[in-house]
Amino acid sequence: MHKKTLATVAAVALSATLFAQTKPEDTEVWEPVPAVVTPGKINTDAPSDAIILFDGKSLDQWVSVKDPSQPAGWKVSGGIMTVDKSTGNIQTKRSFTNYQLHIEWRVPKDITGTGQGRGNSGLFLASTGPGDDGYELQVLDNYNNKTYVNGQAGSIYKQTAPLVNANKKPGEWQTYDVIWTAPKFNADGSVQRPARVTVLFNGVLVQNNVELQGPTKYIGKASYEKPHGACPIKLQAHGDKSEPLSFRNIWIREL
Repeated sequence: MHKKTLATVAAVALSATLFAQTKPEDTEVWEPVPAVVTPGKINTDAPSDAIILFDGKSLDQWVSVKDPSQPAGWKVSGGIMTVDKSTGNIQTKRSFTNYQLHIEWRVPKDITGTGQGRGNSGLFLASTGPGDDGYELQVLDNYNNKTYVNGQAGSIYKQTAPLVNANKKPGEWQTYDVIWTAPKFNADGSVQRPARVTVLFNGVLVQNNVELQGPTKYIGKASYEKPHGACPIKLQAHGDKSEPLSFRNIWIREL
């Protein structure tokens, strides 16, 4: 057989082999089949696999941070919980690692004060200890209230400013939708993988898969000083003198 003919036959055979290996079916994956989750009627409603952390009726899923053996002391009325600054921070009974979280909050329409003293609270994405220990997503009225940008609503407090200011007016309900990836630590306590967070504020992306430098620090730069595992989620009763804010419709999906 002529050399050119041999080459042609070989090329055809190779093409046939490659074609046989790249049929559409070769890249179809059928298992494992994703679990069926029924979404809420609207995006703010909890889907079927969510854990309800506050249903508007009770604080059964929360405890006092000062004394976790005691129930949370905030007020529940009309389907909302309102901060009671005299009783301090509250946190979930359960601990979590990676999750999707939805929470709604409202600063009073008649809010007073300026800067950090105006509707201040914090959502601690992982509470690593007492008081204000943990990773804080700031809650604050910044509709017409100037403060340092890494301390305004939507910031990872003292670390990362929000991409935009998406605040609504005081008196209106606001939403945070959070994707939290907890940090991982090596056996010797060193950081294997830093924490990461994505935040949508009133449906607007304000933190885009941001890598955290460590738990929040009020003074100094954040750093990972000690390893930790799953943690509760904490809400802050800030000590400023402004009128207390409220929360509602809190749910979480473990990832």
